[in-house]
Amino acid sequence: MTHVNRRIVLAARPHGEPNASHFRLEEGRVPVAKEGEVLLANRYLSLDPYMRGRMSAAKSYAEPVAIGDTMVGATVAEVIESRHPDFRVGETVVGFGGWQDFAVSDGRGLRRLDPEAAPVTTALGILGMPGMTAYTGLLNIGQPKPGETVVVAAATGPVGSLVGQIARRKGARAVGIAGGPEKCAFLRDTLGFDAAIDHRAEDFPDALAAACPEGIDVYFENVGGAVFDAVLPLLNNFARMPVCGLVSGYNATELPPGPDRVPVLMRAILSKRLHVQGFIVWDFAAQEAEFLREVGAWLRDGLVVHREDIVGGLENAPEAFAGLLQGRNFGKLIVRIR
Repeated sequence: MTHVNRRIVLAARPHGEPNASHFRLEEGRVPVAKEGEVLLANRYLSLDPYMRGRMSAAKSYAEPVAIGDTMVGATVAEVIESRHPDFRVGETVVGFGGWQDFAVSDGRGLRRLDPEAAPVTTALGILGMPGMTAYTGLLNIGQPKPGETVVVAAATGPVGSLVGQIARRKGARAVGIAGGPEKCAFLRDTLGFDAAIDHRAEDFPDALAAACPEGIDVYFENVGGAVFDAVLPLLNNFARMPVCGLVSGYNATELPPGPDRVPVLMRAILSKRLHVQGFIVWDFAAQEAEFLREVGAWLRDGLVVHREDIVGGLENAPEAFAGLLQGRNFGKLIVRIR
């Protein structure tokens, strides 16, 4: 085993879009597992939009990463040394090992994986936090019903793609919003969405309205910004809106220009009796076993489809993460660490 642990730390807090100057690749000794701990060799790292918030010092639902600390992130890892009674050397687990080659864990938050049941990378996507976000947010807050129209933004991402597929399984129409013809074709031809709308097209608001002739009953919000501006007039009375993310504003340094649109939003919430609820996936932590059982069965039976975008090399994680916030990835973004 190598005696060097590469890790990527937060070097500075971004003001606007993150770039290479906000990260630093460091090398140090491999950590040592104490009694009751395991030493993990991280194999795959998940890159997710929430990480942008953890780079900021602004108050949020989780503590920010401190300057000089390893960037946080979920990882698939191999147990290479165990002083913990519940884990054996050679087992594959998913946990939060961060942006580094090796990590030590006391076992809390680790979940053992069966490589024979599903590819291990699915534990970072469709059978991981993003998949559970889609499943719990849509079913608990969105509550789609047969014949209703469900619209989801960032629809080719790991959350949005599963939202649309679950909506279809519940008998609803699924309308996906994505960036570019290739992604829209994937939504229609591979994932089976009823309609796919390119938010980069000049006629985007009109195209979205045409795809939702009876309005929108559920809008799963991942993006905000101009996409939400086009959605708002189409929301039906008693529409439900799970608010999962607002990625269009994560790099913003000031409020958007133009008149204050809060009164328009509040008037719509009141007059249409909208149900708008923000959520974090672990609000529904008690449903993790149910999620893994049901979505795992769908995946094994070929009833849901997923796509991964894998980047090679831990050193390339910062550039890949910046691209994620710009919509350059196509599918669940994962770094193969070595």
